[in-house]
Amino acid sequence: MMARTKKSRRSYSAGEWGRNRVRVYPDPKTGMIQIEWSENGNRLRRSLKHRDWNRAKQQADEVAAGLAQPVAADVPDPDPEPLTLGTLFEIYGEEVTPTKAKASRKYDRATMKMFLRFFGNRRKARTLSQRDWDRFIRARRAGSVGGGRKAVGYRTVQRDLKFLRAILNWAARSRDEEGRLLLESNPLRGLKVPREKNPIRVLLTDTEYEGLLKASRQMDWRFRVALVLAHETGHRIGAICQLRWSDIDLESRTIRWRGEHEKTGYEHLTPMTDSAKVILVNARKHNPGIGDAPVLPAPKNPTACMTRWLASSWWSKAERLAELEPKKGRGWHSLRRKFASDLMDAPLKVLCDLGGWKTAMTILQCYQRPNQDRLRKTLEEYRQVNS
Repeated sequence: MMARTKKSRRSYSAGEWGRNRVRVYPDPKTGMIQIEWSENGNRLRRSLKHRDWNRAKQQADEVAAGLAQPVAADVPDPDPEPLTLGTLFEIYGEEVTPTKAKASRKYDRATMKMFLRFFGNRRKARTLSQRDWDRFIRARRAGSVGGGRKAVGYRTVQRDLKFLRAILNWAARSRDEEGRLLLESNPLRGLKVPREKNPIRVLLTDTEYEGLLKASRQMDWRFRVALVLAHETGHRIGAICQLRWSDIDLESRTIRWRGEHEKTGYEHLTPMTDSAKVILVNARKHNPGIGDAPVLPAPKNPTACMTRWLASSWWSKAERLAELEPKKGRGWHSLRRKFASDLMDAPLKVLCDLGGWKTAMTILQCYQRPNQDRLRKTLEEYRQVNS
């Protein structure tokens, strides 16, 4: 009688139950293929010390047919198979990605698929080079790679390449069950990510803010609440959309920003201004929730938070209502820059804590922009002191 085989996504079985059944499957932690068989009524399990799935199935068939032993005796361990990007991404996706927030998990999966389409599933991780790095940058910028197949900016390319480099760094620190590093070293270590020479970082002016605030009276109440909170707290619109009433303490006038909704993962507490308190009291009238009920619920689902994509579409509508001249880069993040610039005289450590920035250098490089009045005032004060 021919041996029956059973195939599944995670294992391959050859032979018959109670006689010569053999099973192979990848170890969920290391990805190394394991072989399992019975001997004298005992179930035994050993590592095949490789990750080649087709080779493992052939070995299972040979063991079940009596043509080979489950583990060869007195034979030196074979050199491990070179780590491919497909195997590396599979291991990373099983061990690291699940520990991240929902949005990050989605990004990880989509980006790893993009890299596999570009470099190939069987590409050996150790062979990545400067040429591959530069080739990816050109293709990503031109829109010939990626889910949307459209040209992207340098910020997107930076994020993708930093993610790839982070996976390779992780592999260079992680070991398999035999104690060997998954990757001897990161082949892309030290390569510079591309940067926009003159990045567009629009700073919302007081006049523009007042115009948007006026226009918000013609829109959904959620937009006005989000607008004021963004102006008064300096936080990202994504974090504002995820606020729950349990995060708001109107008596002590504080707002808790949960780490899972912050880009930096930094949970912190900030005081609220008078304007922030007034708008939150107004929000409570529209949406009298308690506990973990959203401060800004989705229009069609009161138990879920509104999305930042909805907030972005409302921003565009508000700009039209306010009759603001279209300006590339003006959006919710321009309020974050305004917050950092308005508080330019505050100590950087205080400003980091207020706005949820990880480092002061980020504020100095990307957010603070003195206007002409501030520059002129500083120059005049300097002249008076030195006159």
